[in-house]
Amino acid sequence: MSLVELARFPTRVEADLARLALANEGIAAFLMDDGMNNVFGGGGLVAVRLMVDDSEADEAAAILREGD
Repeated sequence: MSLVELARFPTRVEADLARLALANEGIAAFLMDDGMNNVFGGGGLVAVRLMVDDSEADEAAAILREGD
């Protein structure tokens, strides 16, 4: 498993919503830097990164585009 960055979000809430949308489609996703984002009050100083397995990146990106 090799993780790749799928997207960046200014808050953990937005990143979690995207992660849950992927989970509903059976794609495992992980948040990185969410702790650092909270340290700075979630104001976007440190973006929360949404990571997925590289083999599922294209499918995951399509799912997130559909949700926009």
